[in-house]
Amino acid sequence: MKVICGLGNPGKEYEQTRHNVGWWFLDHLADVWHLSGWRKDGDARVLEGTVRGQRVRLVKPLTFMNLSGAALKPYLRRAGWQASKDLLVVVDEVALPLGSFRLRAEGSAGGHNGLKSIQGALGGSSLYPRLRIGIKPVDERRSIGDLSDFVLSSFGKQEQRDIEELAPRLTEAVETWLDEGILIAMNKHNRSGQG
Repeated sequence: MKVICGLGNPGKEYEQTRHNVGWWFLDHLADVWHLSGWRKDGDARVLEGTVRGQRVRLVKPLTFMNLSGAALKPYLRRAGWQASKDLLVVVDEVALPLGSFRLRAEGSAGGHNGLKSIQGALGGSSLYPRLRIGIKPVDERRSIGDLSDFVLSSFGKQEQRDIEELAPRLTEAVETWLDEGILIAMNKHNRSGQG
């Protein structure tokens, strides 16, 4: 089973924040793939179905961002399941400009508390694919200021449109990952993901 884990924070007050881009994108995938019936499963809301001939589960951790890894514990016990080929984590990335994205096969958490928690749940391994969605303001005059305040603030209307317009390209990248794996997905989509 392929697991696509979108990071975010639970609660109405966080729904529209930059930190919840992972959840937004999972909602988009559910719509595009005609999946319905989100349900609570342990520390997450999940939705599953068959996509492109494979069993896929969308996972939204219900813990706060810095405890996201708890939602992966059930998969780590599954025989044959490997984070390096069966997991894709979707996360906001303040180092990438809004409207861009980057696929990675592995790497550091880069200061992101959600990725730190995922890595902790995986026994310290950084060998898991992730899809980083840019949230950095394109306008260079706009300061991020306090990082915590920034990621927990809402997008402006145009910024939200930019994220929505990016969704089809993100979907194509995820479908390439499903069909051909992370390395081919990176080769096909990382250049196009740069804005």
